[in-house]
Amino acid sequence: MAFAKKAAAQVLGVVANGSFKSSRFAGQSLGSRSFTPLAHGVHVFHCPDDVGIVAKLSDCIASRGGNILGADVFVPENENVFYSRSEFIFDPIKWPRGQMDEDFLKLSKKFNAMRSVVRVPILDPMYKIAVLASKQDHCLVDLLHGWQDGRLPVEITCVISNHDRGPNTHVIRFLGRHGIPYHYLQTTKENKRDGEMLELVQNTDFIVLARYMQILSGNFLRSYGKDIINIHHGLLPSFKGGNPSKQAFDAGVKLIGATSHFVTEELDAGPIIEQMVERVSHRDNLHSFVQKSENLEKQCLSKAIKSYCELRVLPYEKNKTVVF
Repeated sequence: MAFAKKAAAQVLGVVANGSFKSSRFAGQSLGSRSFTPLAHGVHVFHCPDDVGIVAKLSDCIASRGGNILGADVFVPENENVFYSRSEFIFDPIKWPRGQMDEDFLKLSKKFNAMRSVVRVPILDPMYKIAVLASKQDHCLVDLLHGWQDGRLPVEITCVISNHDRGPNTHVIRFLGRHGIPYHYLQTTKENKRDGEMLELVQNTDFIVLARYMQILSGNFLRSYGKDIINIHHGLLPSFKGGNPSKQAFDAGVKLIGATSHFVTEELDAGPIIEQMVERVSHRDNLHSFVQKSENLEKQCLSKAIKSYCELRVLPYEKNKTVVF
């Protein structure tokens, strides 16, 4: 019991610090006994509501020697639907990764689940993403540095832009040092370069729009068929169009924000993942106003990506999300 508590405390410390990097820790001893390194897993479940779901989920993990560190459950009022997210530690030798998939698949079939996903960060491949950006660099640079520092558990396969950055710019030098391809695709209203873009992103798990100021066509969205995460200035749908910060500044707003959401065919109307706000005042000039706005956008997009990778985001109703 002493080791189990200590192990749980260490893994909880990893979660509390916002990192899903390896929660494997060196073999420890208690007296003359030694222990196999434990791994950290996450499972999300979305199914019709029924009696005994939590008990079966707990039994599935416990029967293989796993220990639940935390669980979140959401059952909407007057709706026959169940959502859960569980974090647990386990011995990968006693519960092999393939067996884990089989066990959760049985539960999925038993409860007719719409979604059942399990991830073990130290064993599973990182999510592969493509980043789309236009001329503004702040979100793109923040994502690149977050990836470099290990704050974002993703692999960036390429950066695609409708802006031709020069060879000596910070972004191009950074990408060159790390071997990340940069693709310049000049687009027009008549030619969105869908075919070329689809070819570049075909092996990705999802796409991130880091202030990409182009509308993705319905054909592209349907052909890609996976999630796309966007960052939008303000709290939707305020100040659309060009130079939104100046629009808001000229309007004398007292509260600014940023919204990260999934991309749908309806412009800026996809399910919201994350929103952040900050107060501004008459003491702000345009420079400080823009700086605050850009900082919000960076933080909001980074948090949305991290939440998505940590299986915290689930679809809810037609156009909402559950974010644990």
